[in-house]
Amino acid sequence: MKAIAITRPGGPEVLELAERPDPVAGPGECLIRVAASGINRPDVLQRKGAYPPPPGASELPGLEVAGEIVAGDADALVAHGFKPGDKVCALVNGGGYAELCTAPVGQCLPVPQGWTLTQAATLPETCFTVWANVFDRAGLQAGETLLIHGGGSGIGVTAIQLAKALGARVLVTVGAADKAEACKALGADLAINYREQDFVAVAKAATGGHGVDVILDMVAGDYIGRGVQALAEDGRLALIAVQGGVKAEIDVGLVLRKRLTITGSTLRPRSAAFKAGIARSLRDKVWPLIDAGRIKPVVYRELPAVQAAEAHALMESNQHIGKIVLNW
Repeated sequence: MKAIAITRPGGPEVLELAERPDPVAGPGECLIRVAASGINRPDVLQRKGAYPPPPGASELPGLEVAGEIVAGDADALVAHGFKPGDKVCALVNGGGYAELCTAPVGQCLPVPQGWTLTQAATLPETCFTVWANVFDRAGLQAGETLLIHGGGSGIGVTAIQLAKALGARVLVTVGAADKAEACKALGADLAINYREQDFVAVAKAATGGHGVDVILDMVAGDYIGRGVQALAEDGRLALIAVQGGVKAEIDVGLVLRKRLTITGSTLRPRSAAFKAGIARSLRDKVWPLIDAGRIKPVVYRELPAVQAAEAHALMESNQHIGKIVLNW
């Protein structure tokens, strides 16, 4: 099969088209003929040598795919309601930048009604991450206020739509006017330009001094301490990445007085059983919203797989709004 390989740690130019043996589905797995592969920040980190795949995973990058099931563990397929020929999208541990990819059947989801395979490839990584952190860990409820850092990212556009569909108020931080407008068009109640405004002051003013109930933070660094200031009593901060650095200084007194929860998680190392549980929640609670048209695909750009280096350079430019996808 054709695949995109990381030839050595480095910049986007180290991604090259290569030939690799066809993978074989093991117990509990299926083999997917990939039509589209989503691009995600962990792929960039892996390319740089900073995020190695977990033991047993493919060395090829790529954490989400959409395509057609061509083979697999028959019992597992039946147990999850799939069969060869079905169109699915899937969260994978690696190997997504390839014409063929194996996936645990429990991490597969049907392509939503009316969505193309390119559009469906934008769903797994973002939906699994947002559900696990915003709803499972941080417990966002209808009527509460969510602050999303990086509202124009793939994670951001998913979190905006999902939180709004489930009855929350949504604030976002962005770094440009076009991203602010895009986020508001997707349902964000307020977009804060972090280059021009103090998100703590704006968030507090927007909530009448109450503060926000949940923060989805992919920045870390000094955003953690500022997030503690922006949170309401009994607020929760869910950390999913450290783009702003791994060190933070916080007012622990505020954490005590406001009874705050600061939590974090990474998804890739978690077990197949854990991820299958998230997939069940998504199928039960989120896929009906997608099928009803309440969550829309946001594809910023699609490129042929041979242009993977260009796709990574685009992601690192931070110009994109939504997802970047490779087509095979």
